[in-house]
Amino acid sequence: MPQVSTRDQLKKLIELQTIDTEIYQLKDQLREKPIFLENLKSRFEEKKTELKSLEERLKNIQVGRKSKELDLQAKEGDISKANSQLSLLKTNREYTARLTEIESLKADKSIIEEKILILYDEGDHVAAAIAKEKAALAQEEKKYLDNKKEIDELILVIEDRLKVLAMKHEQASVDVDRTNLKRYERIVENKKGLAIVPIRNNSCGGCFMNVPEQVINEIKMHDKILCCEMCARIFYLEDEL
Repeated sequence: MPQVSTRDQLKKLIELQTIDTEIYQLKDQLREKPIFLENLKSRFEEKKTELKSLEERLKNIQVGRKSKELDLQAKEGDISKANSQLSLLKTNREYTARLTEIESLKADKSIIEEKILILYDEGDHVAAAIAKEKAALAQEEKKYLDNKKEIDELILVIEDRLKVLAMKHEQASVDVDRTNLKRYERIVENKKGLAIVPIRNNSCGGCFMNVPEQVINEIKMHDKILCCEMCARIFYLEDEL
């Protein structure tokens, strides 16, 4: 490759930086979008778990209520049987004892009836929560599926764009000195895509540390490529290119 001036080398590296900046931004999206989608999916799965828990709770309430209703039927049967036996009793003591037994059965019946009413109220409350949770789940599912479709389509677009940028990167790299290119690519990798930066107001455009006037004067001479002593990024002066 013919000798290329330092100024032209910097111009080529800036061109590469423009391409690589977009590449890194798109790669960040490729990493972030699936994470965002996974978070939506997790919330959707949590809603499903919450709904399942509520449905299980309602089922247990209904089973408990059915058991109490059977107990109630048994108590009513006992009361009916005891009432039917009153006329067969021959002494006041037996009659009084049976009446006491019937009152006790009625008291037990009242307690059971109260528990059944409580279970009905609790069941209605849980059923309302289930209806609300189903509506929330439907919204969460729609949100997840809509975002999944959008992100899947975006990923395809990004992947196509990355292929184009990879070719542009390859083309832009041709005229860059191999040593400079290796240095640039090493910095790009270590500095998350930002390898070459301008000096503005005597400050590094990467780490914002002060750049000595002597270094700025050396850059203006275009004899060699200079880097920041703090962040190692390559320097350039916008008004010198």
